[in-house]
Amino acid sequence: MSKTVPASRTSSPSAMGRMLLALHASGACRLAPKSLAGIGVIFMLHRVREDDGAEFAPNRILEITPGFLEETIKTVRDLGYSCMTLDEAVTRLEAGEHGERFAVFTLDDGYRDNLTDALPVFERNGVPFTVYLTTGLPDGHAEIWWVALERAIASAVAIRVTIGDREIALFTRDAGEKNAAWNSIYWALRKLPEHEMRAEIRRLAAEHGVDMGALTRELSMTWDEVRTLAAHPLASVEAHTADHFAQAGLTAWDARSDIERGLSRMEAELGYRPRHFSYPYGDPGSAGERDFALAAAFAFRSATTTRKGLIKPAHAKRPTSLPRLSLNGDFQDRRMLEALLSGLPFALAKPVRSLGID
Repeated sequence: MSKTVPASRTSSPSAMGRMLLALHASGACRLAPKSLAGIGVIFMLHRVREDDGAEFAPNRILEITPGFLEETIKTVRDLGYSCMTLDEAVTRLEAGEHGERFAVFTLDDGYRDNLTDALPVFERNGVPFTVYLTTGLPDGHAEIWWVALERAIASAVAIRVTIGDREIALFTRDAGEKNAAWNSIYWALRKLPEHEMRAEIRRLAAEHGVDMGALTRELSMTWDEVRTLAAHPLASVEAHTADHFAQAGLTAWDARSDIERGLSRMEAELGYRPRHFSYPYGDPGSAGERDFALAAAFAFRSATTTRKGLIKPAHAKRPTSLPRLSLNGDFQDRRMLEALLSGLPFALAKPVRSLGID
């Protein structure tokens, strides 16, 4: 899961979406220096499923439809990208091969729809992909707390949460109130230490009849399903910790333990030790320099963040802090995708200063 989970579904594009459409319509993206597009892209996805049309669906940003996944594959191929495995892309990055641009598809967490809805699209198009697995999901102890929070709000006419020494009580009688409550509660909860945040969401879920264990079983692959996916010639399954905690919020010992426990479970269940890693949430507040060094100490060939960007030659020097381009529910439009792939929106927003990479 990425850190940014905006609120409500809207019938018109967001401000960012409108900016992307304007850049595309102006022709500026086609005129942008080719260097802005870098040498490739690593796409970040979570869930792939049909839109259910719900008015209150704050986690829709973590979903795209199978149709848009198909459209994305067609778009990158039309633009001259070569779809390849994560291993192949990292090899090219290491070797300094900067010819044809590459596109890599990665999906975080281990949702069942990666197998049932995404795999058929990748199969039809002959496109390889990677699923970063949080092993606590098939093991049944990891929490999909963001969906639990959504379902608690969806089922309630009023909610009450305690955040530190402050109590927030809100009506949630219709979609408008539910979306407003999500905005207020989600961001306030995210400011808490993650253990405290999860404890409050557990309490809220229990109060409103949301069984978090059943939710994990409903949405996540079982180990048998993970093995089915891992055995597929187009799929690879890589590491995403055991419990999906933000690495930067843990002590060094706990961060190492969360990675190692995930690796050990994958080795026991799948028969191999993953070579690639993705940081839970992956934003600058959830994964930083200490965590990049820790991933390097585990000898991962690569580790991906959710920092927004395209792959540049200089990323070869920092393979454990690779950026990705999110495919999400807010930007399911080919024109927006083409604008993002031009690299111009990132150049206009700000230089990538945090890692010293142009």
